[in-house]
Amino acid sequence: MEAPEIENLVLANHVEAVNGLLYISGGGWTDHWRPAPAAGGPPIISHLGVAVTLTVPAAAPTIPQPLTVVIEDDQGRQVAGLQTMINQSRPAGLGPDQEQRIAMALSFNIVFPAAGLYRLAATLGISAPRTLAFRVHDVAPPAPDLPTVN
Repeated sequence: MEAPEIENLVLANHVEAVNGLLYISGGGWTDHWRPAPAAGGPPIISHLGVAVTLTVPAAAPTIPQPLTVVIEDDQGRQVAGLQTMINQSRPAGLGPDQEQRIAMALSFNIVFPAAGLYRLAATLGISAPRTLAFRVHDVAPPAPDLPTVN
């Protein structure tokens, strides 16, 4: 029996899904540059967009399936995540032999505990996860301009 699967998984600065279309801004990156956290200062919040497309074969059963998306550090500790149910009922007008495509846009506001290697993993139902590795870098603020003495 054919099962739904994750077709695409994209990291982006921002994503939106409108009327079955994905609008991706700054997508496809592997390096995230954030301001370096100041000692004793507030945590730095990083905004990430995740675009996901799913394909549902015509012969797939029409039962809800869980979609889990997590971000983990290089030790496998979860930093952020969400789970939702995908209702894959067939829309009116879709032919009996046509696969269905579902486009989703997810947003995360994350405080990464440290710069380093991270992994985005998405799992649909009991399938193997689709993964993307990425790196978080700290960028030191520029040195203040010093007054010139004439």
